[in-house]
Amino acid sequence: MLELRDTHVKIGAVEALRGFSLKLERGEMIGLLGRNGAGKTTVMRTIMGLVKLRGGTVVLDGDDLTRVAVHHRTALGIGYMPEDRRLVPDLTVQENILLPTWVTPSLDMNGRLKVVYEIMPDLADMADRKALLLSGGQQKLVALGRALAAGTRLLLLDEPFEGVAPALAQRLSDVISALKGQHLSVLISQSELAHSEVLLDRTFMIERGANVSETANA
Repeated sequence: MLELRDTHVKIGAVEALRGFSLKLERGEMIGLLGRNGAGKTTVMRTIMGLVKLRGGTVVLDGDDLTRVAVHHRTALGIGYMPEDRRLVPDLTVQENILLPTWVTPSLDMNGRLKVVYEIMPDLADMADRKALLLSGGQQKLVALGRALAAGTRLLLLDEPFEGVAPALAQRLSDVISALKGQHLSVLISQSELAHSEVLLDRTFMIERGANVSETANA
């Protein structure tokens, strides 16, 4: 469903990705594991087209994503949850969730909001609260909800559990677990597997922008 083939990315003078490759099947949930600075976020941003690919290819369902403009990738059913959340502080929870649908006519706004609230009813309870009034963990939940609003085929979750209190980390884990079996492919990046090991079908290890290992999880 998604394949990165021998990808190379340079950020300034740093070789952020050095021939990194990854394959994600339809309905599969895989982990991207590595230390801070290993290249995990660069992988996510490469898929979204937010950094320039200097070599290799990114393919989604047989289509070369390098030929797709950044602002058109959400329309392909890709939802992205950045590590730093990137919410609009003065917008409400519901408005932040709906942002992808406002700029992507192919997304059914009411239908996607219903999906998000069915999976994450706690977001419906705080729909009218402004994002700036939320805790860091609550903002993570909203960022996940926004990714779900766009992610009809593929979810990219960058460090979803980083800096989150244990109770909210468990809530995030429960939500992600509920996505299994819904024909949605999910890529989760993490520095360690404390919250997601039981969720994952496979794990890719990245170090200094290159593949280290691939492990199939029981």
